[in-house]
Amino acid sequence: MDRVDALMKQAVSDSVFPGGVLLVHKDASLVFHGAYGYSDIFSSNKISLATIFDLASLTKPLATTLAVMRLVELGRLDINRNIGSIIHYFKNTDKAGVTILNLLLHNSGLCDYRPYYKELFMLPPKKRKDRLRILLTKESLINSIGKRVLYSDLGFMILAWVVEEITKTRLDNFLYNEVYSPVGIDSDSLFYIDPSAPPSEKCFAATEFCRWRNTISNGVVHDENAYAAGGIGGHSGLFGSAIAIKILLLFLLRKYHGCQDTGPFNEDLVKSFFLRDSGTGRALGFDTPSPRGSAGGRLFSEKTVGHLGFTGTSFWMDLKRSIIVILLTNRVHPSRNNNKIKLFRPQLHDAVMADLV
Repeated sequence: MDRVDALMKQAVSDSVFPGGVLLVHKDASLVFHGAYGYSDIFSSNKISLATIFDLASLTKPLATTLAVMRLVELGRLDINRNIGSIIHYFKNTDKAGVTILNLLLHNSGLCDYRPYYKELFMLPPKKRKDRLRILLTKESLINSIGKRVLYSDLGFMILAWVVEEITKTRLDNFLYNEVYSPVGIDSDSLFYIDPSAPPSEKCFAATEFCRWRNTISNGVVHDENAYAAGGIGGHSGLFGSAIAIKILLLFLLRKYHGCQDTGPFNEDLVKSFFLRDSGTGRALGFDTPSPRGSAGGRLFSEKTVGHLGFTGTSFWMDLKRSIIVILLTNRVHPSRNNNKIKLFRPQLHDAVMADLV
């Protein structure tokens, strides 16, 4: 892994990101775990192996999707059920026939993004979540249901609403009680943050200087919509360390291979969510490597799932070879205009996989 180590050091020198953590696990062994650079360029605090990162859209597979999986396993949700039959506010809208499956596969017909925070931030905090949900019900489809894949934050906002509607509890509480705690992950290593809560003393990787908040985001969610709506989002809001993500992914990998008897999820359920859908090229709630130009590089097998996060985070899990690669960085610190990670990610993943396979 000498070349991998050198690539991470060079990435910091070349300002691909101020700091990052890379973790590689194969079979039953931790192959590589290194920390590089700075968590905050203004304070010169260094990244450590335990640094907590804003995971951004890794929230989608590692939080919201797992909550949906747990409800399916408990017999409380069918992925072919439409949202109009679950949340009555959608009944008489063009979204009534959108299914949970459509939302997981990003072919619901919903648009990708809306800057809801601009309106939400004008309201008192206690009214923002309800207003967000009203805005979601008013959102018109831009494509026919099931006809086109368009990666959508809005779809996962609705999925979080579905989970809370069924469970009558907040998404983060359901996840901790039903998934994270039974898997062996404590609430200090994989968690959401309520922006109204007192500042945490944990070591976070700082993200962007936010103009509308007029501060560097550190220990609060970077995504504006998630922040404005209370921090507990279906599309973003999860924070965690590389080791916590590894524990979770390794648990899922062991379930997939039928060698994990305890905890939530059964083998067939995990396999069904990890199966690549031929129509969309995605798994349920998870991404898969593109045939060309993948952020995962060229060397992962066809049986690989993963996801990217806007803040500079990613994971890829090669199910066939039992390889997990987790890259957590703060590439948006201090500005999201730094896009050097797009070229770096495939180079790094190819170097890791070349060493392993």
